[in-house]
Amino acid sequence: MIVVLNLTLLLLCSSIWGRPQDVQPLERDLIPERFIKARPAKPSAPRSRRISYRRVNSSSSGKAGPKSATQLGLTIWRLRRATAAEVGERIIVQDNGQTVEWVPERVEAGRPLRIGEKIRISFESQQAGYLYVINREQYASGALGEPLLIFPTTRTRNGENRVAAGRLIEIPAQDDRPNFFTMRQTRMDQVGEQLIALVTPQPLTDLTITEKPLRLTDEVVSKWEQEWGAKTERFEMATGGGKAWTKVEQEAGANAAHQLTQDDPGPQTIFRIAAGPDQPRLIKVILRYVTRPQ
Repeated sequence: MIVVLNLTLLLLCSSIWGRPQDVQPLERDLIPERFIKARPAKPSAPRSRRISYRRVNSSSSGKAGPKSATQLGLTIWRLRRATAAEVGERIIVQDNGQTVEWVPERVEAGRPLRIGEKIRISFESQQAGYLYVINREQYASGALGEPLLIFPTTRTRNGENRVAAGRLIEIPAQDDRPNFFTMRQTRMDQVGEQLIALVTPQPLTDLTITEKPLRLTDEVVSKWEQEWGAKTERFEMATGGGKAWTKVEQEAGANAAHQLTQDDPGPQTIFRIAAGPDQPRLIKVILRYVTRPQ
């Protein structure tokens, strides 16, 4: 069973939601530029226009880590029902027994999302490794629900969770059923979800991956957070919000053999993590939802 997520992104702790006064334009977007340059170059392609990112905030918790840092890219896609007149890439969704075409559009991390909206997420890592994604409900009291490992599962990509520069992992996969998450409360005091994305240099051998999300213990997750949590900065693509899914992103998400190149769109959000490439890299995010109209 695919776990329902309720998505709005926050980095590492609840105090880092980006307010307008926190947004700092970068004079030199070196960190996002390095992320893109880690991808393979497209042969004989003209030099594309540089993608502009801005630093939104940085976490105040976590270990300082080494001078070197690694990066993880994430894009939240909000699904909008396609109209007959428009062109562009679509995703086919089975919704209440009907086949419906939807347009995935980028959402900036931190933008509230409404109950009932359909969401997809994609990950890309600058450094090679293995991706694990944990979800747990968050309640108004600050308490957290049971931690569930929602990726990898054998239902999505047959359990394949390797990441690398240019290699896109979509959750859920395009051929999953359902192939989207829906923002939904499971109890009245639930205010959101906690999401942990972890990239390890080698696979975690003590996990048994099946077709269903794997129940983890609080002790195991707390140990990972303490050992692998590090200071993190978050960068947003300056003009990415609202842009539609492209054909190259669709192809890269559907087939691991299709890599994104330096000339293809970058992730909407890039996290810079104070951890070296030979260390596990962990980001903790809050996925918050709202019920009021926007």
